[in-house]
Amino acid sequence: MEVMIRLCFVLFVCALLICPAMVAGQGKDREIKVTWDKESPVKKIVSPTKGKVKNVVFMIGDGMSLMTMYSTWAANRGKLNIENCRCVGLAKTYCYDRLITDSGASGTALATGHKTRYHSVGVDPDGKPLTTLTDLAAAKKKSTGVVVTCRLNDATPAAFCAHNSDREQAEAIIADYVGCGVDFIFGGGKRYFCEREDGRDIMEEMRALGYRTPENKEQLDAIESGKVLAVWADHDLPRPAERGEMLTEGTLKALELLSRNKKGFFLMVEASQIDDYGHSNQLRPLVEEVLDFDRTIGKVFEWAAADGNTLVVVTADHETGGLTLVGGDLERGEIVGKFSTGSHSGVMVPVYAFGPGAEAFTGIYENTDIFEKIKSLLKL
Repeated sequence: MEVMIRLCFVLFVCALLICPAMVAGQGKDREIKVTWDKESPVKKIVSPTKGKVKNVVFMIGDGMSLMTMYSTWAANRGKLNIENCRCVGLAKTYCYDRLITDSGASGTALATGHKTRYHSVGVDPDGKPLTTLTDLAAAKKKSTGVVVTCRLNDATPAAFCAHNSDREQAEAIIADYVGCGVDFIFGGGKRYFCEREDGRDIMEEMRALGYRTPENKEQLDAIESGKVLAVWADHDLPRPAERGEMLTEGTLKALELLSRNKKGFFLMVEASQIDDYGHSNQLRPLVEEVLDFDRTIGKVFEWAAADGNTLVVVTADHETGGLTLVGGDLERGEIVGKFSTGSHSGVMVPVYAFGPGAEAFTGIYENTDIFEKIKSLLKL
């Protein structure tokens, strides 16, 4: 018995040394302090209101929440480009068979207007393919685009470009890109295009369909027309500190090319890795990702304000990490946050709208209603 007591005491002391936060009952609820040194620039941009909605840019922050945005706002000393929006709503994120959704089901709700099963992409609860916003826009002869910072087989881009009851079927999802018809595709996941178990070279198949496949920014910049498939990483794109302004540059190039269609366009842009740092409860890289997204939002707002006929909708598919801001200093760009989970939570997510038709996005509604509102405004 004495040996057992001593062993228990040793184990307890080791636990204190290795993980004091867990022994204290805090676990994921421990406080994390971040001080942001470099301010991200913000401009005042006036939203146009009188134009017709000819184009839509649908921007999704994967795992983003009001608290994510507010914490980043505080870290950036009280300013973000998203504040140029004057129309804000809240969307419910539950899916067909669970209260707490995943990105596959929530991405499908945004892309198709249908609630579906957890882990499904682009299909209904019975596994039948659904029509997406990119499909509807293409049917109206509009140009379409998808720009993401994750691998292209990941949940959100897959929901707009593929159909599968299991979002983990990477090779099958990438194969669906061959028939998706989207004009501008930008993201990661090259290994699933070229190093496949089935021996197919999806990049070559896309080239046969007329897609240009630039390997870097210089090659992408040189393209002046036509379809584009830019896949610049074997897996996800690197974090902003390594990839630089890749999300902004890819988005602006998409706007340049898609806007040449006089009938208009639909573009989906996702800041994919906010979710990753919510899962891992890493506050600093999460802020870095949101600021990168907000810089891109600012550039899109500038473009849309000059165009006058472009609606920009910014939302999230769900919240990740259960972040709470518990302290900080606005003047120093200091924030103190706590995460309550390493998974998704069930809170409603913000919906921001900028440009003509923005007033349609105020209120509280289902995430599927975002699809319906965009469809109606674009007359799809």
